[in-house]
Amino acid sequence: MKILITGSSGMLGTALCQELADAYEIIGLDVREAQGSGLKGLTVPAGRQVKCDITDQAEVARAICEISPDLVIHTAAYTDVDGCETCPDKTYQINAAGARNVALACQKCEAAAVYISTDFVFNGRKAQPYIEQDKPHPLNTYGKSKLQGERHFSSLLVKYFIIRSSWLFGRFGKNFVDTILKLVKEGKELKVVNDQVGSPTYSKDLAKAIGNLIETSSYGYFHISNGGSCSWYEFARVILKCAHLKDVKVRPITSEELNRPATRKSAASERPRMSILDNTHYIQTVGKPLRPWPDALREYLEEVKIR
Repeated sequence: MKILITGSSGMLGTALCQELADAYEIIGLDVREAQGSGLKGLTVPAGRQVKCDITDQAEVARAICEISPDLVIHTAAYTDVDGCETCPDKTYQINAAGARNVALACQKCEAAAVYISTDFVFNGRKAQPYIEQDKPHPLNTYGKSKLQGERHFSSLLVKYFIIRSSWLFGRFGKNFVDTILKLVKEGKELKVVNDQVGSPTYSKDLAKAIGNLIETSSYGYFHISNGGSCSWYEFARVILKCAHLKDVKVRPITSEELNRPATRKSAASERPRMSILDNTHYIQTVGKPLRPWPDALREYLEEVKIR
C-alpha cells in the first residue's frame, strides 16, 4: 500500500512517516525541502520526498496523480491560531482551498484520504465531551477554515476519514510543552489560562491511532485524543512537575487577561472554553483507547531529554 503524507516535515506528518514507514511505502509531500526535515533517517526510497505547494491546484493534482497513492493523509495546515486571526486570507488559502485541492486530486486518482481536523470546529459551550455528531460552530478563523476543509473532503470523496484531535504536542513543531520549558529557561514569568479545558495529545500516539484506523476501512468522522483532560494551567503544572521543575511558579489567568488576537471577543474570535473530544467511536472501531495524556507527556519529555 502506497501512502502519501502532506505536511510531511511538520509535527504530525513526521510522526506519521516514522510510524508507518515499516508497513507501507511512504511518500512525503511538503512545501519545504525534505532535507533537514523529520523524514531524515527513514527508510524511504530516494526521490520519494516531494516538494509541493498545496495552494497551487495544478501542482497538487500533478504531484498526487503522478505518485498515484492508495491513501493520502492530509496533515498540511496553517495552525498558528493567533496568526490565523491576523492573516485570514493566508489561512483560508492553506486550510480551506488547499484542502479542496488535495481532495480534488484524491478524487481524480481515486485515492482514499485522511483529513486532520481540530477540536476548534466547536464553540466550547457544551457541558460534556464532543461527539462526532455534534454540530460544529467554530469561534475563530482557524476553526472556520478547518471546518471548510472538512466539508471539502466529505463532499468530494467517498472513502475518507475526518479525524479531529486536540492540543497536539511532539517533536518537529512548535507546541505548548516546549514553550513552557523555553520560558522557564529564559526566566520569564509563567502566566497560563485556567478557563480553557481540553485533552493534550502526543503526535506519536495520534500517528499510531491513525495507523490503527486506516487498517479498518471504517470511513467517516472520528475524534482521537489522549485520555483525560485539563486546563492549560493544569497542563503547565504537570509539565513542570514531570520536568523536575516543581519550584517554578505558574500563575493562573483568564482568557481575557491573556488578550491575544484569538481570544478578543470584539474580534468574534474566542478560543473554545471546553473542547474535550469523546473518543468512544474510535475505541469501538479499533478496540483500544489512547493512553492518558500525562503518560504520553512523560515519554515525550524523556524523548527530548528533559528528564
